[in-house]
Amino acid sequence: MDIPAKLDNGRSGSEVATAPPRTPPKKRGTFRGNVGDFVFKHLTLLFAVMVFSLVFLMAYEMYSGSRLSIEKFGLSFITNTTWDPVQDEFGALPFIFGTVVSSMLALIIAVPLSVGVAMFLSEIAPIWLSRPVSYLVELLAAIPSIVYGLWGIFVMVPWIRTSLEPFLSKTLGFIPLFRGAPYGFGMLAAGFILAIMILPIITSISRDVLKAIPNLQREAALALGATKWETTRIILSSARSGIFGATLLGLGRAVGETMAVTMVIGNRPVISASLFDPGHSMASVIANEFTEATSDMYVSSLVEIALVLFFVTMVLNALARIIVWSVTRKYNVAK
Repeated sequence: MDIPAKLDNGRSGSEVATAPPRTPPKKRGTFRGNVGDFVFKHLTLLFAVMVFSLVFLMAYEMYSGSRLSIEKFGLSFITNTTWDPVQDEFGALPFIFGTVVSSMLALIIAVPLSVGVAMFLSEIAPIWLSRPVSYLVELLAAIPSIVYGLWGIFVMVPWIRTSLEPFLSKTLGFIPLFRGAPYGFGMLAAGFILAIMILPIITSISRDVLKAIPNLQREAALALGATKWETTRIILSSARSGIFGATLLGLGRAVGETMAVTMVIGNRPVISASLFDPGHSMASVIANEFTEATSDMYVSSLVEIALVLFFVTMVLNALARIIVWSVTRKYNVAK
């Protein structure tokens, strides 16, 4: 019997033939993977870090610019009602009050309309109607705020001065909110213009939240004998968190709106119980007075108002995004 030749440290020829090929040893420091993937990954990471850093840079710059006002006034800056550039006495309470009142009034007007439109588009309207109406609603968000402001001055304010405010004063004048002279320019006008501007945001997000709810819930309700309205109420109860998040996003837009509000709010730093009286907001005072600021304290106080507005809008938008994401994620997983 032939004895197979011994090759390679005593192994037979058949063993050598079936042995796996040897891989060359890996060199330290060599790049593994495609060069394009590496560049793309780290380049996009750089862009994300730049955007994230930009937020902190803006906050730092505003804090640095408002340090003079912070050191002089402290927390009394947001509780003081005096705004006197001549005496270098500054308090932001009238502007905070105007921002809160105009934004809340806008939500009171816009939320019922937005939710109603979203319900119609997602639950009732046929496809041939819902698509063009959805497009028109979203188109409202693309209109520049200066156009809204001009429309407010020439169309909305005269209507409020000659029709709406006299009617409210006559019928609801016993309530302090609806007392005073019908100026037209004031908190009521600011609330209406903001309501129109935030309506497409709340509507589009609420519609997406309603569509994210599985059809199994609708079919189950109808199978149990529920009417269309009762089924819609069930869907609304399931989507209430997402609608609340959409409302917060609209509130964030209303709080930070500048030009349209500046053109119709009246720009007077006072705190009044009447919606007919002129007022001021944090964004509008910055737009109106920053170019006129002649002293370092004046500039620092305006920058501090911008810092307060920055943090308020950041918190509102972060909360809204988290709520909307949690609701849509839950129902997308359920599907």
